[in-house]
Amino acid sequence: MATTPARSFLQVAATEEAAPLLRVVQIEGLVILKIIKHCKDHSPSLVTGQLLGLDVGSVLEVTNCFPFPMREEDEEIEADGANYQLEMMRCLREVNVDNNTVGWYQSTLLGSFQTVELIETFMNYQENIRRCVCIIYDPSRSDQGVLALKALKLSDSFMELYRSNNFTGEKLREKNLSWVDIFEEIPIKVSNSALISAFMTELEPDTPVTQCDYDRLQLSTSSLMERNTEFLIECMDDLSLEQQKFQFYYRSLSRQQAQQQAWLQKRRTENMARKAAGEEPLPEEDPSNPIFKPLPEPSRLESFLITNQISNYCNQINGVSGQSFNRLYLMKALHED
Repeated sequence: MATTPARSFLQVAATEEAAPLLRVVQIEGLVILKIIKHCKDHSPSLVTGQLLGLDVGSVLEVTNCFPFPMREEDEEIEADGANYQLEMMRCLREVNVDNNTVGWYQSTLLGSFQTVELIETFMNYQENIRRCVCIIYDPSRSDQGVLALKALKLSDSFMELYRSNNFTGEKLREKNLSWVDIFEEIPIKVSNSALISAFMTELEPDTPVTQCDYDRLQLSTSSLMERNTEFLIECMDDLSLEQQKFQFYYRSLSRQQAQQQAWLQKRRTENMARKAAGEEPLPEEDPSNPIFKPLPEPSRLESFLITNQISNYCNQINGVSGQSFNRLYLMKALHED
C-alpha cells in the first residue's frame, strides 16, 4: 500500500494561503439597520464605522458593527481613533461577540466615494486583513425609496499596480488595466435568524401603508437630478484639467525628442569631422545633458477615478430619469381612465 509523502511546513502554508475567491458578503439585518441609523442621523455629514464578522470560505459574514466617533479637526484623530477601536473590540470580546475586523462602512453623498482616500484606506486594511470590504451607504438615494447599499473591494491587479506606484500608460497597457478594473462590487446577501424571520412574517400582514410608500410616487425629481448634474459637471471639469496635464506632458516630450535629434545630428556631424582629422569620436549620448533626462509621466490614477465617478453619476441620472418616466406614464394612464 503506497504511503502519502509528508509535506513540509512551507508546502502546507502555501496551500492554506490559496483562499477561494470572495463570492458574497452576508450581512445580518441588524447590522444594516445600525449602518442606516448611523448614516442618516449624521447626514449630510459623512461618517464611518467598523465591520466585524467572520471570513468563511467564499463568504464574508458581517455579524456586527460599531460607529467611529466624529471628532474635531484639532484633535489627535489617528491615535484616539485607534484607541477607541481597540477598546470597543476588547469590550465586545468580553461579552463573547464576534470581534474580527472584516472591513468598514462609510456614508456617501450621491455616490461620490471613489477617491484616493478610499484606496489608501483599503491598502491600510490589506496590510493586516487578507480579505476586507467596504460597505457604502447613500442616505440621499435611500430617501427616493432605493436601498443604496453596496459592498466594494479593490481588484487584485489594481492593488499590485498600486503598490508599485506606477500608473503610466505603458504599465497600464501591460497589465491590461482600465478604469473599470479598480473596484469590484460584491453581491450582498441579507441574513436573519429564524426567530427574527418568524417575527417579521407575523408583522407583515398587519403593516399599514406608510408615508414612505407615498413618497415613492412623487413625480418631482428635479432636486436629485440637479445635484447629480452639478456633480457630473464638476467631474467633467476635473477630467478636463487632467487631460490638460497629459497634453502638456506630450508637448514637452515632443520638444525634448526634437532637441535630442538636433543634438545627435550635430554630434554625428562633429564626429565625422573628427574622424576625418584622425581624432577619436565623441559619444553620441551625454547623460549629463538635461535634454536626455527622461520626463516623468503624470499618473493616470486620478483620471481613472474621475472617469469612474462620471460613470456612476451617469448611471444614477439614467436610473432616476427612468423611474420618473415610469411614474409619469402611470399618472397619464390614470388621468385617461
